[in-house]
Amino acid sequence: MTGQIPVMIVDGKQKAYQVNEHIFHCGTNATLHFIGGKWKSVIIWYLRNGEMRFSQLKKLMPDITEKMLSLQLKALQADGILERKVFGIKPPNRVEYSLSDFGESFIPVIKSITEWGIDYAESKGKLIEVI
Repeated sequence: MTGQIPVMIVDGKQKAYQVNEHIFHCGTNATLHFIGGKWKSVIIWYLRNGEMRFSQLKKLMPDITEKMLSLQLKALQADGILERKVFGIKPPNRVEYSLSDFGESFIPVIKSITEWGIDYAESKGKLIEVI
């Protein structure tokens, strides 16, 4: 299927969603575009309760590099999930990230994914303390 646009069948016809330059073969594909990868959904999860600074997010995710966190924040901002607010002019005294209204609409999805993940982890593993 190389070179072909993935499709879904709607009303007996092959179709795909086009959003800007992206082609999505189903709603799941469109959703995973926003949270794909290891860190985007974690960032959204932490921002569900309000704005946070870069350093606060980094502290909550010690395994992410600063470069990767910066790239993920920029990607989420470009997708309209996050808003970035700069306080002060030169140099910026403080930068805070928060979910946009569009990002807020994703919270029920993230909660469902999280609940499923907890159920899975509890049934297949155990809760451990991280030092």
